Amino acid sequence: MDRRTTIKGLVVFVSVGFSSFSLYKWVAINSIADVNQLYRKKALLSELAEVIIPRTDTPGAKDAQVEDYIIDMIKFCTEPKTQHKFLNGLADLEVYVSENYNRDFIACSKSEKVEILKYFEAKSLYRMEIINKVNNRVFGMPFFILLKQLTVEGYCTSQLGATKGLAYDYIPGMYASCIPLTKNQKSWATK
Repeated sequence: MDRRTTIKGLVVFVSVGFSSFSLYKWVAINSIADVNQLYRKKALLSELAEVIIPRTDTPGAKDAQVEDYIIDMIKFCTEPKTQHKFLNGLADLEVYVSENYNRDFIACSKSEKVEILKYFEAKSLYRMEIINKVNNRVFGMPFFILLKQLTVEGYCTSQLGATKGLAYDYIPGMYASCIPLTKNQKSWATK
């Protein structure tokens, strides 16, 4: 057998295999995701949001029903690769909790829930900011970062979050571009 023919065949075989795998992965990421399964994970999303914004002297994320906002935003306002990334992140979280804590996330203690979310936060970020930007651009926003962002947006735009969690002036008097803050003042819901 001729060595050149063998090497050419091997290069063609590897190239075709690599390109077909890349094409498969690109098609899988950009295909339509089954976002209806988020409705079955509503309780999990509620618990995750409550760990991010817990109830204190103000209502928490669970009180503001942030899980409905998260589901609607993922279902109607994100591209397929972000939907896949979010659904895969939820599945990874469930597998991680099951393997390391031998129970569901909802059954974990408060400190265990915080540990789990800290693990996923550390897993979703790289040390160099430029790598994070490239990763977000090419592969979409990481699961935990998107979950955290949607939780904060959902809470701050809900009626409970805007009126009880933030300082809300229903009928503002006049516009003041710079005002002094008082001690323990809440952030403003309206600007």
